[in-house]
Amino acid sequence: MITAIVLIDCATDSIPEVAETLAGLPGVSEVYSVAGHVDLIAMVRVRDFEQIADVIAGGISKVAGVLNTETHIAFRAYSQHDLEEAFAIGFADPD
Repeated sequence: MITAIVLIDCATDSIPEVAETLAGLPGVSEVYSVAGHVDLIAMVRVRDFEQIADVIAGGISKVAGVLNTETHIAFRAYSQHDLEEAFAIGFADPD
């Protein structure tokens, strides 16, 4: 699984609508409204690198209200707890 963190600048008057639209795109697992130098952060999780371009250039960047994106590709995850929850399918831990 490839994870990309996408920092998004968008039109200030449309942040909630942009966030809702982004959250519905295939490959976008979460969207956060944040304080700081960007308006939104989207977590993109896909199976291969070609899909990154499809989701970001073909999806996120084309959403009305998105002004700019900056993408960071994750090399390694250090929080196993977060990964285990993200991929859990509802089965209880046998311990």
